[in-house]
Amino acid sequence: MRHWLAQMALAVAVLFAGRQMACAQGDVSTEYKFKAVFLFRFAQFVDWPTNIFTNAQAPLVIGILGDDPFDDYLDETVNGENVNGHPLAVKRYRSLDDVKDCQMLFISSSEESRLGRDLGALRGKTILTVSDIEDFPENGGIIGFVTVQNKIHFRINTDAARDANLAFSSKLLRLAEIVTPQTR
Repeated sequence: MRHWLAQMALAVAVLFAGRQMACAQGDVSTEYKFKAVFLFRFAQFVDWPTNIFTNAQAPLVIGILGDDPFDDYLDETVNGENVNGHPLAVKRYRSLDDVKDCQMLFISSSEESRLGRDLGALRGKTILTVSDIEDFPENGGIIGFVTVQNKIHFRINTDAARDANLAFSSKLLRLAEIVTPQTR
C-alpha cells in the first residue's frame, strides 16, 4: 500500500503545482480531477459485502446525484479498472428515486437543499455516500471532502459507514479525520 500512498503524494504535488494553471476549454477543474482519483481509490479500500452485487461480474457503480462536476473525467479515471473482479462504471442520476444498483454515490453540491431528506432515505442502505457539501459526514454522510489551506482532505463518519454495512481498510482510516455525526 505504500505504492498507493506514493501515488497520492504525487497526485497532491501535481495538483498544487498546477493549481494556478487554467483548464482549457471549460475542462473539469483540477480539484475535481483529484476528487475523481479519490473516488476510485476509496472503492479499493472498502470491504464491499458480496450480496450487493447481482452476480460475480456485476459492475461496482459510482453514481453522481445532481449536477456532474467531473464532466467525463471520472469515467476516464475508472475506465478499464475493477475492484475485486467487478468492473467500475459511472452513472448519473437526476433524483434519488433514480438510484438503483449503486454502490458509491457522490452527492453534488446542487443537492444541498435536499441533503437531509436524501441522507435519511439512504440511511441503512449499502451505499457509500461521498460529497463536498460542507459538514457532510457530520450530518450523516459517510465521506466528506474538505479543503484546508488549499489542500483536499477527507473526513469519514464511521458510524454512518457501519450503518451502511461498510468497513474501511485501516490504511484509509489512517489518512482520514474521523468525525462524529451531529444528528441521527
